[in-house]
Amino acid sequence: MGGSSSSSAPPRRPLLTTAWRKIPWGNKQEPLQDIKNFQPQHEDIEAIRVLLHGPVGAGKSSFINSVNNVLQGRMTHEALASSTTSDQSFTKYQTYKVKKEGRGNFYPLVFNDITGMEEGPGVRTDDIKLALKGHVKDGYKFNPSSPLSDGDHGYISSPTISDKVHVLVCIYSANASEMRSSVLQKMREIREAASDLRIPQLAILTHIDAVCGEIETNIKNVYRSKYLKRKMTDFSSRLGIPMNCILPVKNYSHEIQLNPDVDALILSALRLMIDFGDDYADTL
Repeated sequence: MGGSSSSSAPPRRPLLTTAWRKIPWGNKQEPLQDIKNFQPQHEDIEAIRVLLHGPVGAGKSSFINSVNNVLQGRMTHEALASSTTSDQSFTKYQTYKVKKEGRGNFYPLVFNDITGMEEGPGVRTDDIKLALKGHVKDGYKFNPSSPLSDGDHGYISSPTISDKVHVLVCIYSANASEMRSSVLQKMREIREAASDLRIPQLAILTHIDAVCGEIETNIKNVYRSKYLKRKMTDFSSRLGIPMNCILPVKNYSHEIQLNPDVDALILSALRLMIDFGDDYADTL
């Protein structure tokens, strides 16, 4: 399940007179510079680790790529993430870094993507808990019939603070059909596991331009769309994530140039991820 694609234009929908959330449109240099200058508060933290989860097609890979585009200041040719895997029966724990200016430099921020979490038996909740605690090595393929345990090749026996997840982010498509109960249950279990560890949580709502013609025409209408606000409210109640922790974005897909208004939404989401993750990491 994921965002549906259609060549037809999205429907026109009514707008609120004023936006219900403020975004600093047209001023991306200041938030971009803040992120470029960011260093974790905890001296032993190499990078803030963000764990992305959500249905196939929700836009996890596209979000990682879009963040890379914004931070690089250009459309990047090489995709950071792939939506395909050679073995669909396994769910892979993949880590992605974002390059910084200068040879060999990376932002102190990494993304972990649990691909295909809802297909077949899917990844076990116990394995997700191990990942949250930092016990899972990069590239490990989760086996739904055999949980990861100490002594296995993909197990980190003594995780560092940097191995641990510092913020959990659910990615979901605004254009998706109704969420299957099995997927919703899995996402709730992951949320509960993170809550037990006090890990902060956010949600990213993608494909917002595909559900509202006014947003497709002008991305600045995102917080004036009655339909999108209702979608966010429904998502909040179903998954239990507060509205102020749900951030709508438009991922880059067919564009060949950056759009400062698209960047503003991505930077807003990224800034909150970094702040939440850094505050949590500083308590470890």
